[in-house]
Amino acid sequence: MTRLSIVHKTAYKYNKRVTLSYNEARMTPLTDSQQVVLESVVKVSPSQAAVSTYRDYWGTRVTAFDMQMPHDHLEVVSNITVEVHRAEKIPAEADIAGWDVLASPETLNTFSDWLPQSRLSGPGDEVLGIIPGVVAGKNPHEAAMAVFEWMRGEMTYMSGSTAVTTNAEEAWGQRQGVCQDLAHLAIGALRSCGIPARYVSGYLHPRSSAGIGETVAGQSHAWLEFWDGDWRSWDPTNHKPAGDFHVTVARGRDYRDVPPLKGILSGGGGSALSVSVEITQLA
Repeated sequence: MTRLSIVHKTAYKYNKRVTLSYNEARMTPLTDSQQVVLESVVKVSPSQAAVSTYRDYWGTRVTAFDMQMPHDHLEVVSNITVEVHRAEKIPAEADIAGWDVLASPETLNTFSDWLPQSRLSGPGDEVLGIIPGVVAGKNPHEAAMAVFEWMRGEMTYMSGSTAVTTNAEEAWGQRQGVCQDLAHLAIGALRSCGIPARYVSGYLHPRSSAGIGETVAGQSHAWLEFWDGDWRSWDPTNHKPAGDFHVTVARGRDYRDVPPLKGILSGGGGSALSVSVEITQLA
């Protein structure tokens, strides 16, 4: 079990006054079988914002707020304390669903959100032609592992090489991307051979050697989960399953379902954005 404190700040400084804005923040981690949120507070500035919360279709806790008065800045600060206790195990053969199960009407119906390609996950014709050879003769779990190993040999993590609108096919075309691109490409490859897969966004404590109580610059992060009889995680950026330093905030079909902060505004004339994530291991 690992206990983490996370402070996530996002701030916009507008070039001109904004007359009104409507926003949604997805910065509150999930409580599930692998992690428990002990404390979570989202504060918005200017403080006159009207704030409410709800759970979206995917089960993500959303902080919605609107500002119907002129303002020249926006700051959202999320303070979180969470305990993570993941236990990824190599599955026994008997626990792995066969291809016939994955292709059954019941499975197709149950995982109907996680099988079709989304706008960002479609990997393109070249990858679609490669994947059948990568997974040939393997069961679904072995096939997923083979896809991840194939990607490891083909893709390079490169900060700043893509944008949030970059799709899997574009990332493949340049053979590089950031964590969300690697997740999108892996998801698209898995979906193409009938393995349900979903996008996961959250936080990652980047340095296991940091001492208890030491605050480090963390990062928003993306990985994926796939179903081969049970849901299992994989972080293609770090070539391993999600561990106790991964904190899940949201799941969706791709990044478009889970952005940390999005909204619409009137005015502004452009803005300067600053984002910071600070993570402290408490136990």
